[in-house]
Amino acid sequence: MKIIEAKTAEATPNPHGVHTSRIYDTEHAQAVHITLKPGESLKKHITPVDVFFYVLEGEGVIEIGEERETVGPDTLIESPARIPHRWLNESDGDFRVLVVKVPRPTEQTRVL
Repeated sequence: MKIIEAKTAEATPNPHGVHTSRIYDTEHAQAVHITLKPGESLKKHITPVDVFFYVLEGEGVIEIGEERETVGPDTLIESPARIPHRWLNESDGDFRVLVVKVPRPTEQTRVL
């Protein structure tokens, strides 16, 4: 058994300049924990595989394609492969989300 505490996991460098931690990474799937501080956001990007997001804490804005929605804790959001998307934290508190990529990508995510 392997136990990882997401809030204290080692930071993973990323082109967005925000705190991310790759907390699960196998040949089959990948999970990343993202914390956005107030005013932080991800750059719009395209992921080569389907992704689902699970909101852990706070309120954030998700943009997928032309859609934009404010979401909160215990919400699951699907994002199809190759559709531009990003997260924004327009609130006054921290926003934490779990990102799961299935299957594990074999090509890099492309920042737009």
